[in-house]
Amino acid sequence: MSTVPLYRFAHARAGDKGNRLNIALIAHRAEDWPWLAAQVTEARVLALFAHRGATAVRRHDLPGLGAFNFVIEDVLQGGVNGALNLDGHGKSLSFHLLSLPVEAPAPD
Repeated sequence: MSTVPLYRFAHARAGDKGNRLNIALIAHRAEDWPWLAAQVTEARVLALFAHRGATAVRRHDLPGLGAFNFVIEDVLQGGVNGALNLDGHGKSLSFHLLSLPVEAPAPD
């Protein structure tokens, strides 16, 4: 096992609606989905976005697609039109999720 950033094993797409962030996380290889599911939990994602005020995370599993959908509440500091920060909308935050460290299994 080695600790690596999540982006080595997945890519992401994001969007926002109001103060809610939606991130689709897609494994590069379907066979990596089970161990990613064990590590990229709602609790870890909530902790990763806590500095932005996130209050809840829901993960929807899509094993047939090798993907997850994360819905993160109250993370956009009031939403794109209400926040005073620069570029605080969802699309700029997908790579933050991809920076999450994961324990990758040794290659076969």
